[in-house]
Amino acid sequence: MAVLEKIRVKFGLVISIVIALALLSFIIDPSTLESALNSMSSKYDVGQIAGKKVSYTDFQADIDRYTSINELLSGTVRDEETQQQIRNAAWQELLDRYMFVKNAQVAGLTVGQDEMLALMGGEYVSPVVEQNPVFMDETGAFSPDRLTAFIQNVESDESGQLRTYWNYIQNTVHNQQFYAKYGALFNASGQDNTLQLAQALQDGNTTADVDYLMVYYPMSEDSTVTVTSDEIRAYYKTHKSFFKQNANRDIEYVVFEVTPSAADIAAASEEMTDAYDEFAATDNMRTFLLKNSDRPLDNYWYKANELRTVNAELDDQIFGNGAAVSQIVTAGNTFYAARVMDSKMLPDSAFVKHILLQDENAARTADSLVTVIKKGGNFANLAASYSVDQASIADGEMGSIGWMTQSYMIPGFEGVFEAKVGEPFVLNTQYGTHVVVVSNKTKPVAKKQVAIFEKTAIASKETFNSFYSQANTFATLAGGTYEGYQKALDSTKVYSHPVTITEATGSYGAIDNAKEVTRWAFDAKVGKASNIITVDNNYFFVVALKDASKEGYAPVEKVATQIKDMLYFNKMQELKSQEMATRIAGVQSLEDAAEKLGTTVEHREALSLGSSSVEPALLGAITAAKEGEIYGPVAGQMGTYLVRVNSKEQGTFYTEDDAKALASQKAQYLSQMILSVMQEYDNVKDNRERFF
Repeated sequence: MAVLEKIRVKFGLVISIVIALALLSFIIDPSTLESALNSMSSKYDVGQIAGKKVSYTDFQADIDRYTSINELLSGTVRDEETQQQIRNAAWQELLDRYMFVKNAQVAGLTVGQDEMLALMGGEYVSPVVEQNPVFMDETGAFSPDRLTAFIQNVESDESGQLRTYWNYIQNTVHNQQFYAKYGALFNASGQDNTLQLAQALQDGNTTADVDYLMVYYPMSEDSTVTVTSDEIRAYYKTHKSFFKQNANRDIEYVVFEVTPSAADIAAASEEMTDAYDEFAATDNMRTFLLKNSDRPLDNYWYKANELRTVNAELDDQIFGNGAAVSQIVTAGNTFYAARVMDSKMLPDSAFVKHILLQDENAARTADSLVTVIKKGGNFANLAASYSVDQASIADGEMGSIGWMTQSYMIPGFEGVFEAKVGEPFVLNTQYGTHVVVVSNKTKPVAKKQVAIFEKTAIASKETFNSFYSQANTFATLAGGTYEGYQKALDSTKVYSHPVTITEATGSYGAIDNAKEVTRWAFDAKVGKASNIITVDNNYFFVVALKDASKEGYAPVEKVATQIKDMLYFNKMQELKSQEMATRIAGVQSLEDAAEKLGTTVEHREALSLGSSSVEPALLGAITAAKEGEIYGPVAGQMGTYLVRVNSKEQGTFYTEDDAKALASQKAQYLSQMILSVMQEYDNVKDNRERFF
């Protein structure tokens, strides 16, 4: 909500500016006006794809549509991971619509109407349709009749949800067909030609017996190797594309974490001890835990060793020693006690089928269906005819939810573990009225229902204020400037964290949900320091902005050290090769060379020239060397080589099929880069991290 409010506020400012610009448009050049408007609006765009701007409003509409599809298929799960997947799916559809499909069409590919009809249920059914459980029969096979019935339901569905889902399926089939065609085209163009295959066969079937030596490069810097500023600038100029970057910020921050004091921990321990006797004797455990514990009463049935997920010592007392009530145990700042509420023999899982009814006659219909099932009625057929849930088809049979465990459980279905196998019954949940049959169970094991009394020491108001005071003192000393921040570090001796962030940064070390820190850094000016930024009401940040880099190419000053190190290494390789050549001048054998260089000769037998586990420089030297002659020096990554090939042999173990398979693997690997290359070519800008 804070982000949305910020957008609204800033849009209010933009509207005012637009009105003013409209009045000035009579005297300002139209192209200048358009440039100004684009500059302002781009900050509020989620992204840009092939010149098409994606506004926040439009993207949120796509997210809402995908959320509806997700809810239709899997319920109302709204955890952050699912939301992230939904946002990614919505963004991918935009990439397909504005970039991939258009590029595939430019390459000469099409997906026609007749082709779509065949893919949606005709002669060549798409896997997207064929493998969709909604369109499968009782055996798990694709059913054209089920597909037809679904399409008919789409026309009569007043909610529009089925239409949304059907459009999604058609769009997915359409795009996947373009991907299949483009992938086939790409892979066909990536095959090795005849000469390449012949070389691959020769290398793969050639082995060599090799002697070689290597002199390692020095660990310390060689002062005779120098790199000038002109060389750095020249390299940067000719390799500028290597240094493309996203917008980033160099910041430093201090963080004050609110942790309970010794007095807070002692107080929690005392509260736990005072309430322990009541915990051991109460008849109303649910109320007691709601009042006194950080953990409410849980109906979970534990078996031996499972209580270790809470605390190993509790498990030892309850299951190892058979205690009805454990003693108080301590883990860090948390205190635990456990009490056995019940014991039973229960299975770990049950295979469940159901028919979901939601109309006003649900109870009467459920009773009738139970009677029909008891008399031998086909459950799958009844589910297909009556159940609102047409997506439960776990084993290919309509109505099958599948194996349920305590962790994978529909709320209200907990009783299935004690239900009789094959006996239909009715239960009511928040979703409606269910006719349920448990068709199978795992073997029962001893389990205990355990109430857990848990209390974690938390910072008192006094402790909280103490940490806030420390943060406030630091922020006051910093005075809102980077220079003041440095002085505050000197006077308080607090540790400062230097880090480079992008707009996607949301975590700082182990601290999550800290996007507000990132937003401050991208809104602030270089040289400024923040006031206190509170995260999760438990961390107090004070941040200083040291430097800011725009999207584009890193300036040469930023990458000078990186370029210098690379040029130094290249020069050092050349120098060490020259030094080796000078020192071994006139030697007649590899052994004599090793003695002069102070190293030893290594030996490798039957080394394949097609090997991928040997350093390329050494492998290239072995390939180029003539038998019996010393070859080198050759500069490698770790040192300089000298090589002698004793013999080479040709075999037939590496076939043409092997070479073709390797070429196909290379093409497959390259095909994974298609989208990223297209995004670079079409200047795709993904700004989602600004808003989410």
